[in-house]
Amino acid sequence: MLGLLILCVCVAVLMGFGFWMKGREVRNARAALGYAMAFAFVALVMSATTVFAAEAPAAAAASNGLGLMGAALSTGLACIGAGIGVAFVGAAALGVVGEKPALFGTTLIYMGLAEGIAIYGLVISLFILGRV
Repeated sequence: MLGLLILCVCVAVLMGFGFWMKGREVRNARAALGYAMAFAFVALVMSATTVFAAEAPAAAAASNGLGLMGAALSTGLACIGAGIGVAFVGAAALGVVGEKPALFGTTLIYMGLAEGIAIYGLVISLFILGRV
């Protein structure tokens, strides 16, 4: 339960950070994206370690539903966050490639970073389903 709470709070903070950055001029956008990605990774690791903590056998039946809900939420929220990230990065990448086609490879790296959040959520949900 605590892992699910940590995951939901961290996803809400990341989404709020993304919406906050949307209309602002940021001097070092790469550093801000790096901080957000590091924060997302730490949040996923923290939620995974909390979910995988040793449980009492009597509480296993009651936490089965919470484990399934946590797996669904980790995948769903990570995919929603990745979709928002890919939308913003993809729009910016399309504009950059239109002006300077030589930067196509760099934009692909940023697209991959945004899509990586969905893969982290999927891996965490597979770990959770392995424990349930």
